[in-house]
Amino acid sequence: MIALVTGASSGFGNLTARALAASGHVVYAGMRATATRNAPAAAEAERAGFRAVELDVQDQASADAAVEHVMAERGRIDVVVHNAGHMVLGPLEAFTPEQLAEQYDVNVVSTQRVNRAVLPILRAQGAGHLVWVGSSSTRGGHPPFLAPYFAAKAGMDALAESYAAELIRFGIDTTIVVPGAYPSGTNHFAHAGAPADTTRAAEYDERYGALRDAMAPALAGIFPAGRTADEVAEAIVRAVEAPAGRRPFRVHVDPSQDGSEVVSVVYDRIRAEFYRRIGIAELLGE
Repeated sequence: MIALVTGASSGFGNLTARALAASGHVVYAGMRATATRNAPAAAEAERAGFRAVELDVQDQASADAAVEHVMAERGRIDVVVHNAGHMVLGPLEAFTPEQLAEQYDVNVVSTQRVNRAVLPILRAQGAGHLVWVGSSSTRGGHPPFLAPYFAAKAGMDALAESYAAELIRFGIDTTIVVPGAYPSGTNHFAHAGAPADTTRAAEYDERYGALRDAMAPALAGIFPAGRTADEVAEAIVRAVEAPAGRRPFRVHVDPSQDGSEVVSVVYDRIRAEFYRRIGIAELLGE
């Protein structure tokens, strides 16, 4: 299959590109600044058996050009992995409205840009697979001080659900992969953004500073030994390689078991029951 993975310079995206390539798929790893900042990652992609393609998901022209590049070389696209995203850490009040808008742009609106570039192709093919890399924070026991990221991930999950129903008649499958909090193997915490309003952020330090600083070690403390971020990429490969029309709608990979999977089972069942009640059960793909 021909796969395009967004945000593939590091983290889950890079691991997914490697895993798909190792399974014999042709993979285009979307990343920004392939000629400058991410030139080493682009070179490493070639050595690892997949291809880097310039893709800034915050730029519609860049998304269009990346898809056109893949089509020029391969003539089709079978899989799109929506992985690009960015995390922020700090008191919610201290983030400016512009920062919240930026979080939504990176984590939610970006998927719309890529979809508008690629969906006409998938619809014309009558086949394809959208894989959305979500977060267990959407329905799990998520901690505070990560609210802009968590809210954006919830928005992306809602988009994915609607797209699933609206694309199924075109033969396009949807899978939402839901990773838990991995303390290593990604750059989420290491590269997390901070509030622009440092004065307001500091006003939370006396009451919450120690608690906030202890969160990452606490998350690592409940993470079971022997589990690695590679298993998220492996779950994506399994979903991609499942038979068309029978691919899983939601896949949880959450070693810490924050409760998201339990809630999602009920949530997805209620959604399915409502679809049946209003006569659109065929859009569930079951």
